[in-house]
Amino acid sequence: MRFDGQVVVVLGGASGIGRAAAAAFAAEGAAVVVADINESGAHEVVAAITGSGGDATAVATDVGRYADVEAAVGLARARHGRVDVVFNCAGVSVHRPLLEHEPEDFERVVRVNQQGTFNGMLAAARAMRELRAPGCIVNTASVLAYVATSGTIGYHASKGAVCAMTRAAAIELAPLGIRVVAVAPGVVDTPLLDGAQAAGLERELARRHMRRRLIEPARVADVVLFLASPAADAINGTVVFVDDGYSAFK
Repeated sequence: MRFDGQVVVVLGGASGIGRAAAAAFAAEGAAVVVADINESGAHEVVAAITGSGGDATAVATDVGRYADVEAAVGLARARHGRVDVVFNCAGVSVHRPLLEHEPEDFERVVRVNQQGTFNGMLAAARAMRELRAPGCIVNTASVLAYVATSGTIGYHASKGAVCAMTRAAAIELAPLGIRVVAVAPGVVDTPLLDGAQAAGLERELARRHMRRRLIEPARVADVVLFLASPAADAINGTVVFVDDGYSAFK
């Protein structure tokens, strides 16, 4: 029960890695706020957590809007009196060749992945500062912040920005006792892959890992929980790869 008595906000908690992390935090004693633009999905996650005896609350949140993110963090604070961990996990991707991209495609991905992460960090840090309570912010980067592929230029750009923002925020927030870290997953079996799987690309994507299989969301959640725990107290401003070797071989 590493997180017994703690309060965790999962932004993008309705599916994929966010859903797995919300369930894992709750299973280890945390009260969880599941924030997602998919409100029905967030309520499904909450129902599963509370049905297992956990404590969770759903809130509709568009991470691209700072007011929404601030409200989600504020809900956690108002309901429980504290905010210990904020996990920025909301993400989208557009799969399209560069020359077929429209500016709107790029802007949509950056709005959620980059602006959404900034909004989460800002709302979390402001709340933790006011509460005078050290906490941890975990961001979701990607192996694609480091390795190039075709057809996802907005995703590359936004996840590269997440890595840079993680380092920049960590050095500024360290005097407040707030740690900022990030995970960089490889190809994870989440709804973001639905299009690729429908096109029969699952095997090709799996081959990018050393063990030739997609990564389960729960395995990324395992690392997120470790990074948010006291056991990772000396890890700060770091991006941790959770990619089964994707970045290490070709």
